[in-house]
Amino acid sequence: MNDAPPNITIERKHNHVELCLNEAVLFDAKTSGFEAFEFRHNALPELRFSDIGLATTFIGRKIAAPLMISSMTGGFDKAVMLNRRFAEAAEHFGIPLGIGSMRQALENGSQRESFSIVRKYAPSVPVLANIGAPEVAKGLSADDIRIILELVEADALIVHLNAAQELFQPEGDTDFRHVLHELSRLAAAVPVPVIAKEVGCGISGECARKLLDAGVKVIDIAGAGGISWQKVEEFRYLRLAGKENRFSSEALGELLNWGIPTASCLIEVAELKKLPESPEFEIIASGGIRSGLDIAKALALGANIAASAGQLLKAVHEDHLEKTIETWLNDLRAVLFLTGTATPEQLRKQHLTYKNRQIFS
Repeated sequence: MNDAPPNITIERKHNHVELCLNEAVLFDAKTSGFEAFEFRHNALPELRFSDIGLATTFIGRKIAAPLMISSMTGGFDKAVMLNRRFAEAAEHFGIPLGIGSMRQALENGSQRESFSIVRKYAPSVPVLANIGAPEVAKGLSADDIRIILELVEADALIVHLNAAQELFQPEGDTDFRHVLHELSRLAAAVPVPVIAKEVGCGISGECARKLLDAGVKVIDIAGAGGISWQKVEEFRYLRLAGKENRFSSEALGELLNWGIPTASCLIEVAELKKLPESPEFEIIASGGIRSGLDIAKALALGANIAASAGQLLKAVHEDHLEKTIETWLNDLRAVLFLTGTATPEQLRKQHLTYKNRQIFS
């Protein structure tokens, strides 16, 4: 990949963190959908709470709990500290860690420490490298791939699908032609599993099927209900342009809340696992995960693990990252106990009810 002027990307990375922490960038016209579901209580759990374990597997690796610190940042000075804190927490809890977009590592070698630092502080957990669909569509060189995988000693490679974000981004790249073709070539070439991840608008069952056919091994649905990256980029656009002159006021509200709720995506994608012709794959549920109860509901709806970014970014900013993760995992243990479920895998067999009517199992 050719070197590009680094200042724009560095400024954008800094803006993203600042806006996510300080502005109203969450979906406000739709939710993740998890609140519509509840578990059936088991009055005879036949378990001892202290015996409940959360260990599971992900991409062939044993992890201590079905939670991932999702992709957030990298590529500017402050990201060194942020990624160190996320890495320390991931190592402490024995859970996977996703890295923010590594495009900047290809554009500017001086920013590579903000990514490579994670392996220093998270030496034993799965670490997921990350590159955007527009970069994949243009074709990554063998050297590009080598850099982003070796920089973090990656156990998998995330390709993030962010069409809506790029549409709203002032300097966005909206050329998404050839993504599937190049993604298929990439999946065949890299020595680690490829993960397809949305960034907050969701992956439908139809899109998931195409991604699986292209060789993707993990689908991170990243549905609507958490951060709207359209809103993040809209704030950036307004700072530059002063007013919105690209879209009509009548359409803007819906475009800023564009996306498929996380629970809906999860139900659609999990259905693919039941098809006899479907390849084996794993599902990450992200997009509006705010507690261990959300994690539990995601598992019951078919996810292998859940992931969170925005809530954990705020937690590290407020200096209670480990406490937040600890309480979420305790939430999850509570659900296991109250449903009489011994392991996260068994939670996928638990029944959820919707508006007092049992519909999923």
